[in-house]
Amino acid sequence: MTETPHRTEISLHAYRPEADDLRILLGLAAPVTLVQVGLMSMGAVDTVMVGRVSAVDLAAVAIGNLYFFIMAIFGQGVLYALDPVIAQAVGARDTAGVARGVQRGLILAVILASVAMLLLVPAGPLLTLARQPSEVVPIADAYANGLILGVIPFYAFAVFRQSLQAMGSVRPIVLTVLAANVLNVGLNWVLIFGNLGAPKLGAVGSAWGTSVSRWFLVFLVGGLAWSQLRPTLHPWRRDSFAWTPLLRFLRVGAPIGGQQFLEFGVFGAAGLLMGLLGTIAVASHQVALQLAAITFMIPVGVAQATSVVVGQAVGRGDPGAGRRAVGAGLMVVTGAMAVTAVAFITIPEPLARIFSNDVVVVSAAAALLPIAGVFQIFDGLQVAAAGALRGVGDTRVPMLLNLLGFWCIGLPVSALLGFPLGVGPQGVWWGLATGIGVVAILLLFRVRRRFGRSLRRLVIDDNDT
Repeated sequence: MTETPHRTEISLHAYRPEADDLRILLGLAAPVTLVQVGLMSMGAVDTVMVGRVSAVDLAAVAIGNLYFFIMAIFGQGVLYALDPVIAQAVGARDTAGVARGVQRGLILAVILASVAMLLLVPAGPLLTLARQPSEVVPIADAYANGLILGVIPFYAFAVFRQSLQAMGSVRPIVLTVLAANVLNVGLNWVLIFGNLGAPKLGAVGSAWGTSVSRWFLVFLVGGLAWSQLRPTLHPWRRDSFAWTPLLRFLRVGAPIGGQQFLEFGVFGAAGLLMGLLGTIAVASHQVALQLAAITFMIPVGVAQATSVVVGQAVGRGDPGAGRRAVGAGLMVVTGAMAVTAVAFITIPEPLARIFSNDVVVVSAAAALLPIAGVFQIFDGLQVAAAGALRGVGDTRVPMLLNLLGFWCIGLPVSALLGFPLGVGPQGVWWGLATGIGVVAILLLFRVRRRFGRSLRRLVIDDNDT
């Protein structure tokens, strides 16, 4: 099926998913979401276990982890370009295009990892410059440096994971992530608390455990999925190093990285604002953010599945299926996030106690969670819409919309409410909610506009059609 290149009038009915559309999306979204939750749970377990040490160690994990992702999130986002590139090649039955995509992803992963590792070195001085609590900075610095050895596998696993998802092979990823969680708990038990004769390292021990677990992720998924990955890695194609296709890949991926950086960065900036309000504010922010991040993995998983299904539909020349996949993704995230919103609003204190036994931290976190409940549905819609747009290679405009909504509106509202108006930590979070709402509305308008035009395969190599 083909479309004319001009804009066409597409009714909302075209986005209404049929039973098969929902089945296909959920069949991929369920395991992808499980993977997302599994990856996030590694960080959540770190938070839970370090939270039993002290509020200072908990705050150090919050700030150190924040610093890591500020430096690493852009590169991870660049590799999300594998979603449309490989999914569209799969839909077009272009095995050579799939292989080139995986190999170019690994080339870029090495480059991006090298940059991120260098940026992690000066964590301490930069956190001091950002006026973070003096008792927290040395531990956060050591925590960030403990993550350096895990940067290369962090990116390499992202390449294998995005590639396998785009190929529809998720089972090896699920098994790998489940096994890595077990390993991470064991390493934390030894390194955080000093069991089995190991030194008691507290927050820093969880960083070393995380780095080891990331290497485990790469080797295990590579072994379990070798039958699918081997044809993409051997033989190594000389044209994978060609500059023009690599630059085209970057033109798709860099805006995704920028979007990821802007979105994560605004929460990072909010965390730094919390640092100005004290250690308890940082610790409570980490607890509430960890809970919101876990529920956020549901729409992230659905968004990645939507991106793949849309990309495959575009690759095989079926725009109608692509539009219905968009509708299915938006429908699923709305229902899922409505449930989590109710939980955050009705039982915030029991949820906060999962991550800390400090009464003051729990009370402060419980005051933030209902605000997270308010923005749950909008958060789901904005990430699902971005995933749909990524499936057709539309990445630059969503990045600009994130800049407008989060940084030009949301963060200024956070600063205004948090400090001049004296609302404090809750004011910072109401600013975040405002930014999320604005971005969701803007991205939904963009989806309507972009999917009203022709849907064509991305051109990475000159023979892509």
